[in-house]
Amino acid sequence: MKKIIFILLLTTQVFFAQNGFEKGNYLYQKGRYEQAISEYESVLATKNHSAELYFNLGNCYYKLNKVAPAIYNYEKALVLNPDDAEIQNNLKFAQKMTIDEVKDIPKVGFSKMIHDLTSTFNYNTWAWISVAFSTLFLLFFIGYYFSQIALYKRIFFFGMFGFLFLLLISVSAGISERSDFENERPAIVFAEMVLVKSEPQKASTTVFTLHEGTKVFVQETLENWKKIQLTDGTEGWIEKSAIKEIK
Repeated sequence: MKKIIFILLLTTQVFFAQNGFEKGNYLYQKGRYEQAISEYESVLATKNHSAELYFNLGNCYYKLNKVAPAIYNYEKALVLNPDDAEIQNNLKFAQKMTIDEVKDIPKVGFSKMIHDLTSTFNYNTWAWISVAFSTLFLLFFIGYYFSQIALYKRIFFFGMFGFLFLLLISVSAGISERSDFENERPAIVFAEMVLVKSEPQKASTTVFTLHEGTKVFVQETLENWKKIQLTDGTEGWIEKSAIKEIK
């Protein structure tokens, strides 16, 4: 009986979530963005999340010229679907509405080479690549084991170790990307303007000023303060109510 009730509740929840999503899409097409946001938010309230849902929310806020919520929802969509070109494109448009221009200092040397390699794909994509290389390794091992011709046996032997090498690289890249994803704490500034301090207290020196929509990275939390870092390496303390973490 309990299982039946659970299934009914789950089915009802999914139905209302889908209904709210479709209603939100209808309202968006009619240009009623505020009402569409309410419908999309009602779907989120049921713990139903998807890249498309956050993307549509971002579009609504963008149409209303609400910079921070638009960027925040586009970023949330990218967390769920990092390779979506349309989300990336809309995010770039939204970022053009921000006031702060923060430079992205590129990595150099060996660390840059490693980062360029691992960031080529999302960690989920690296996982599938690893599966493909492991399958090829297995096939070449079978070919080596059963082959009776010396030339073929040599080809399978070197091919087997070649795919093993590629497998190790793809697994390492996937682990690295997964680690970066889990340790990274991106956030969006929601306050119209906020003073970033040198220490976690209002009386401390102001290091710089940020405006809504700017992306920061949380380093640590201390009571009502968060230590943040910008893409140019600049650091400071900000009141936690001024930002909203993406993950």
